Amino acid sequence: MRKTVAASSALFAALFIGALPAIAQQKKAKPPLSPPAHAACRFANGKTITVNYSSPRMRGRKIYGGLVPFDKVWRLGANQATTFDITTGVSVEGKRIPAGNYTLFTIPTPERWTLIISKKTGEWGIPYPGEQYDFARLPMSVSPLSRTIQDLTISFVPSGSVCTMHVDWERTRASVEIHETK
Repeated sequence: MRKTVAASSALFAALFIGALPAIAQQKKAKPPLSPPAHAACRFANGKTITVNYSSPRMRGRKIYGGLVPFDKVWRLGANQATTFDITTGVSVEGKRIPAGNYTLFTIPTPERWTLIISKKTGEWGIPYPGEQYDFARLPMSVSPLSRTIQDLTISFVPSGSVCTMHVDWERTRASVEIHETK
């Protein structure tokens, strides 16, 4: 009996000591600098728009005209490219976009942004794959925010057959209306 208890105790101690590095590693793990984020909009008929992106943080940096240069293609987030998945045909600024999977990029300027819907999917966020993959380049309106937004946030405001997409970060909001087509 004593041998069994001693052997069991030794085995338990060995397992516990062996697990210590894993426990220490878990405590040391830091949250990602640009964690994954998700935004979705549901039209009245149940069809959806889904955007998956990585949400970078300001961390004291100047964003637009700094980290995100003006007049250059930006991957609209961090890490992997931002996905734009739609389960119904839509129209943005009169451009019809069929249901499918796409990637989003933008070209920010102080007054106006351009939304790029790319046919190329599955890539890392940079480098931009090129204009040959652009399905559409569409204008976005820009407006100032009354407060500073620390984390890049993409959101939708649904209204019947329209989902308005907002991109908020720093003190800037870029917006575009996405209309469901029948």
